[in-house]
Amino acid sequence: MRIGDDHLILGHRLSEWCGHAPMLEEDLALPNMALDLLGTARMCYGYAAEIEGGGKTEDDYAFLRDGTAFRHILMVEQPNGDFAYTILRQFFFAAFMHPFWQEMTGLADPRLAAHAQKAVKELAYHIRHSGEWVIRLGDGTPESTRRMGEALDALSPYVGELFETDSISIALTTAGVLPDMEVVQRQFDATVAQTFRAATLPDYAPEFAHSGGGRGRHTE
Repeated sequence: MRIGDDHLILGHRLSEWCGHAPMLEEDLALPNMALDLLGTARMCYGYAAEIEGGGKTEDDYAFLRDGTAFRHILMVEQPNGDFAYTILRQFFFAAFMHPFWQEMTGLADPRLAAHAQKAVKELAYHIRHSGEWVIRLGDGTPESTRRMGEALDALSPYVGELFETDSISIALTTAGVLPDMEVVQRQFDATVAQTFRAATLPDYAPEFAHSGGGRGRHTE
């Protein structure tokens, strides 16, 4: 459910750019990435409905829950802001989910492992596309550099929540259903460091980390 919620909410945020992106290419790319995310959300909710039974469908999870019942990370629900903010948020999320799904391909749940094969390919594109923009904006004009720097300052405090664990996630990792977050974080850090070097951006090192999304505490 948490994975589904992350993808559903970020997919909706990206879809808000449809018709408003700064160029035609992005008017196509951002909604297409949103559709990839919504596809993963549908898979997660459909699988959850099968497990829970009782006539549940994916719509029950997507549309018929109170806001506090959602368990997505806080980063994905933040308003889009400007293009630099949206792109950096997408890069951070893709840099996390790509190694997450890579690790999932070899784990115990066959349904999730099968979807992981597809998700890895989608997220490789998300990383490439958003990463190229991070470099272009970070190492671009004074204005684009300023905007990317502001986006980094705003988003850095949300990164730590990507790797939070609790008793549920630890139990699922022990059972071989979820990957080891330390492995995922090492790959995430390597991807971010490589891209930030090319973008002439500083390392993200927030003094404060937002938390609470996984417990239903949301900003809006």
